[in-house]
Amino acid sequence: MNSLIYAAEDDDNIREILRCTLESYGYEVVVFETAIPLLAALEERLPDLVLLDIMMPEMDGTEALRQMKQQPRTREVPVLFLTAKSEEIDKVKGLDLGAEDYITKPFGLLELSARVRAALRRKAPARRQLTGGDIVIDLDNHEVTCGGSPVELTLKEYELLRILLLNSSRVVPRDELLNEIWGYDFVGETRTLDMHIKTLRSKLRDDVENPRYIKTIRSVGYKFIG
Repeated sequence: MNSLIYAAEDDDNIREILRCTLESYGYEVVVFETAIPLLAALEERLPDLVLLDIMMPEMDGTEALRQMKQQPRTREVPVLFLTAKSEEIDKVKGLDLGAEDYITKPFGLLELSARVRAALRRKAPARRQLTGGDIVIDLDNHEVTCGGSPVELTLKEYELLRILLLNSSRVVPRDELLNEIWGYDFVGETRTLDMHIKTLRSKLRDDVENPRYIKTIRSVGYKFIG
């Protein structure tokens, strides 16, 4: 999904330049003549980034930013100021209020796109991961790598590995794994768990007799040792 950007700018020409330039880079862009309709739009849908002109009628950019920072819903939305060189005091005030960056008018289109990309990169959350030895689970994308190489797992195999890594400080009992993955009403044979562990080990190239990752604790359960 493309990033959504709101831009408030009272100059018609600059507003159109912002819209056309950012759309050409694949962003979804909504423009506003003043800050007031932008603040109203924030109540309906949160953007990934806001561009705010400082000098606007009715409400200037610093006041709009101040109001955004007062609301829990909008305080984390990054804001880039659009400023004229003579507005240094307003620029400093905006940065002190929590603006992410500023773009000085007149600005080049390459500079605009670069600053927008940088702000969006800073906003992007770090991927949630679980690691054990050279195994990495990307929790956001449900992807697993072992020694840097991707490993294709079924959903049940993925859940087994995830639970074992989450509990790597202890032995996970067989009943707990069956309940967590197959559910409390599971009535199949416990051999189902053994077969999934076997295929998981095979895909990780783990040796049963001399395991690197998954150790069998006889009559109890399994432990991740990577």
